[in-house]
Amino acid sequence: MENTSTVSSYLGEKEIQELLTSKSLIIRPLLDNSQINGISIDFRLGTDFLVSIQGREAFINASLNYEKSGSVDTFFQETRRKVGETFLLHPNQTVLASSLEYIKLPQDIFAVLSMRSSYSRLGLSISSSLQPGYCGCISLELINTNKSAIKLTVGACLFQASFGRINDKLNYFSKNRKKLSLLLGNKYMCSFVNIYNKPFNI
Repeated sequence: MENTSTVSSYLGEKEIQELLTSKSLIIRPLLDNSQINGISIDFRLGTDFLVSIQGREAFINASLNYEKSGSVDTFFQETRRKVGETFLLHPNQTVLASSLEYIKLPQDIFAVLSMRSSYSRLGLSISSSLQPGYCGCISLELINTNKSAIKLTVGACLFQASFGRINDKLNYFSKNRKKLSLLLGNKYMCSFVNIYNKPFNI
């Protein structure tokens, strides 16, 4: 019989702090303890973006049968901003971004992501989760559902993660990741690699 994992509890601020202190949960750079808010941690918008563009092909080929024609990378253009600079998200535009922070989860801890309410009220939304054992910067799919463009600041706290514990341990890298996820994930380097050890104020 196949083993199934169940959620045993969600973590409060004390448990989150204990995981950070023991380095079971790693978040770098965690610039300020004020990023920890009761049952969640605020994450900042990173420096690298993939902006959706109108390609020459008639459709985006998101199937697992990879073909050069209609490949995902032909519909997205890379761009980068420095911390403190702004990025303009146009109405109905899809932009792939990443967190400023690098995160490494324990194998029995997962994270549920949500937009901070101040941005959610503007028409930005995110609905995603991180599997136990995940490590890397957090990939974001930003969509502006507002009728007006929204200007975002790189390095500003944009979304938050709540953490839960499961009753056993999982290995995030035990299964092959989907080809589409790998393709998009490898398009740009984690912001953490570029800015860690460089001083900046937000």
